[in-house]
Amino acid sequence: MPSSQVSIPQTGDAPEVAVQVDDEERPARQLSGWVGTAVAVVAFVVALLVLWQVFRPLAQGSQFYLIIFLAGVLPLVFLSYRSGLRWLDRGDRPSFLDWALAGIALAVCLYPVLPIGGGYNGFLDRQGLLDPLDVAMGAALLLLVLEACRRTTGWVLPVVCLVFLGYGYYGGFLPQSWNIAHTGLDFPEIVDALYNSGSGFYGTPLDVAATYIVLFTIYGAVLDLSGAGRFFVDLSVAAFRRSRSAAGRTAVASGFLLGTVSGSGTATAVSVGAVTWPILRRAGYPAEQAGGMLAAAGVGAILSPPTLGAAAFIVAEYLEVSYFTVLGWAMIPTVLYYLGILLAVEIDARRHGVRPVEVEAVPVWRLLARFGYHFSSLVAIVVLLALDVSATKAVVYATVLAFALSFLDRRGWLTPRRLFEALSAGVRGVLPVAAVCAAAGVITAMTTKTGLGAQLASELLRAARALSDNHTVVLALTVLFAAVALLLLGLAVPVTASFIIGWAIIGPALLELGVPAPAAAMFVFYFSVLSEVTPPTALAAVGASAITGGRTIPTMWQALKYALPAFLAPVAFVLTDAGEHLLGRGAALSVLWTAAVACLAIAGLAVATGGWVLGIGPADRVARVLAAAGGILLLYLHPIAIAIGALLLVAAVAVVLAQQKLIHKRSQT
Repeated sequence: MPSSQVSIPQTGDAPEVAVQVDDEERPARQLSGWVGTAVAVVAFVVALLVLWQVFRPLAQGSQFYLIIFLAGVLPLVFLSYRSGLRWLDRGDRPSFLDWALAGIALAVCLYPVLPIGGGYNGFLDRQGLLDPLDVAMGAALLLLVLEACRRTTGWVLPVVCLVFLGYGYYGGFLPQSWNIAHTGLDFPEIVDALYNSGSGFYGTPLDVAATYIVLFTIYGAVLDLSGAGRFFVDLSVAAFRRSRSAAGRTAVASGFLLGTVSGSGTATAVSVGAVTWPILRRAGYPAEQAGGMLAAAGVGAILSPPTLGAAAFIVAEYLEVSYFTVLGWAMIPTVLYYLGILLAVEIDARRHGVRPVEVEAVPVWRLLARFGYHFSSLVAIVVLLALDVSATKAVVYATVLAFALSFLDRRGWLTPRRLFEALSAGVRGVLPVAAVCAAAGVITAMTTKTGLGAQLASELLRAARALSDNHTVVLALTVLFAAVALLLLGLAVPVTASFIIGWAIIGPALLELGVPAPAAAMFVFYFSVLSEVTPPTALAAVGASAITGGRTIPTMWQALKYALPAFLAPVAFVLTDAGEHLLGRGAALSVLWTAAVACLAIAGLAVATGGWVLGIGPADRVARVLAAAGGILLLYLHPIAIAIGALLLVAAVAVVLAQQKLIHKRSQT
């Protein structure tokens, strides 16, 4: 089949690749003039505060730091993001209301540390006994946090927060026969839990955003401006330019490499799509097919070490383990995820008769020799974490290394002006996450104060035990209910909030059934992430469809098809004891054996979803059903299930071989 030729921008010529942290962003204002300068300066000052906190923590403690951090970023949300109300918006220019909200946000955030509030120690001394001014300021901050969250993520998460607030206030009016009924909280108690405690606005989610996440966004911005993003995409293009399925492989590899420095599925899909869509189009991919591939590869950015997504840092905090430990847990699942996508790409290349594409690109060896130093800071993070350096210091050291290495390429020099831009861009990139994490404090505070998490977990277990008394069946049903709940929850709220809610409600149920905490936490994390490719709110697919010009909903379904095999892999974490081996826990041989079985399972599921056995030919319905059943049984990771699953996969291949022989015989007669 004749090949098509397409040129791509070379390193240094491609547009800058946007690096964000999470998919919790909506279109922000393109600020310019003195307003843009003022916002950039404030963001730069916040970045300096964040860096200072790493090496010289404020003497007053972490909550004092979080108060100052929120006072720095919350006003910027109202200046940087539109209200979404046409009669108030002035396009890229903040309105009077935006300025007013920014000013009020600054005042109410700083109130606990100002003399008018009795100073920081005086404010803390009033915990549980807030005076009327405290309550008024806390109520104002609640409204501002919800509005900031609405601007950055939409209406759903603020509505969810209001539901939790309503439950906290009206819980005493629920029938006492309901297990979720409680005595009820009055409004000052609610404000106290949110404003003057460690479980509200200034709880773990915001703490993670103000330490780990903002530092990684700064690192990503520095690395991007140094030219690393362009290099990763160009390297992927060059590596696969001669293969039949080069276009698809390039998109997936680009998503993986760029995902190592970006925790955002949407940003990764859009950045990769801007370069690889011309190649995919020339190869013959329909717009929706290409968009689905880009979206699935992009979502993998939230799963790709060493940055992962925001929720991964919260996993480390909740389980009180190092971030390096969480990275270790993510290694094999990340491989399984991208294996599933690559197999789907190879299958589609054959099913749809994709044309080979000859890509004009710099040879791989030359790219690596000239720009391979961009990998250095990534390696540095992993090495420093392995040496037990804290994640915050490790990423700062890696940022300094990326800054120093930028001078190896004149086009990537980080001059003082560009360094200023990188630091301020890093803080602006964390604004949506900070708003989400502050709002998530409402959920965690109400859950903690009322005991709702334990009660809902009890109800979940009761529903499963009503159907069976067998522990294995109860665990399987609980996992099924939990997976469905997490997917539905992910349709409504961003990944970070989805994990926080899921861990509060589903985590206790899994732990009560004897599931190890790491397996339970990673199960909740992965299903929170995988909800990003399920219609109708798959943001990565929306971004990819904007690049390819394809229809949005069909693009979402294609993304779901590519990622579907990975939906079942996290179930293996919790169903059997062997599932922990997929997190790299246990003896080395056990880990390798389990990983090999899981790879075979993913291959079977890829055949089921793609309808093709590589190297043989198309699979009919019978073969696909056999492959699906075999893949599911293999993921159960029990010796008997593995044996039956392997036999079913052999049977599926045998069916396809028989069909191909029959077709060949008919063609000769």
